[in-house]
Amino acid sequence: MKRMIEIKNVTKIYPGQKEPALKNISLTIESGEFFGLLGPNGAGKTTMIKLLATLLIPNEGEIIVDGEVLRRASRDVKRRLSMITQEYSLRANMTPEQIMELQGRLYHLPHDKIKARSDELLTFCGLHEHRKKVCRQLSGGMKRKLMLCRGLLTEPDILILDEPTVGLDPFARRQMWDLLKQLNDRGMTILLTTHYIDEAQYLCRRIALIDKGRTDRVDSPAELIKELGSVAVDEFDGSHTKSSFFKDREEALKYAASLEGEFMIRSTTLEDVFLALIGRKLEAK
Repeated sequence: MKRMIEIKNVTKIYPGQKEPALKNISLTIESGEFFGLLGPNGAGKTTMIKLLATLLIPNEGEIIVDGEVLRRASRDVKRRLSMITQEYSLRANMTPEQIMELQGRLYHLPHDKIKARSDELLTFCGLHEHRKKVCRQLSGGMKRKLMLCRGLLTEPDILILDEPTVGLDPFARRQMWDLLKQLNDRGMTILLTTHYIDEAQYLCRRIALIDKGRTDRVDSPAELIKELGSVAVDEFDGSHTKSSFFKDREEALKYAASLEGEFMIRSTTLEDVFLALIGRKLEAK
């Protein structure tokens, strides 16, 4: 499979800081892949996103997009990427139509293309009937979808999402998930950072666990779960819940039969993997 993004031995040190925010990170994201970055606060996820957006420049290493080194002056390469941040960046007194028009003009798109593409995207995201409302009248979910529309206007090959569903209710989150899956099914390469681990499990083909600026593991959610144990037994000892993991339900049942207190048998999740690999390190601090 063609490599869309190659992050090669990237290190980033902020001025005045002794420890690097990222240290010798190497990742490969394939064309058409839905890839996730997971890690605790301060792990380096936001730094990586800023490097991909060329808001920061690495101290060491390089980032290659479709065979070309990514630099601030790489206009053709940068046009192939679109980034959507977690912060709302919409003018409250502008309508979706006006926001799309402004975005198109910033990228020197022909008026006819802006109109046609805006209608297509606003319809795709369920916003066409709201296109003449000012943004202050839109719900949080609508604003997130409008930011997605704006980011897709220039027809990028790569979509970079930094906490795209933060603050949304469960229904709006699911709507956003469906939109992102449709885009990925059409061949778009998507890089996601999220604190919602169920989101990464549902959407991502592979994930990278990042901690203290280093890559801990890179694999599919399914393989990481299988390695930990596909079936979990939760038991409460009076002060906290202990989880034990087993390769199948038969092993879990044998273990549960020896327990005296309350327990629950369930499928292992990516959150269990995250807590096992990253959470233990946080507890040890």
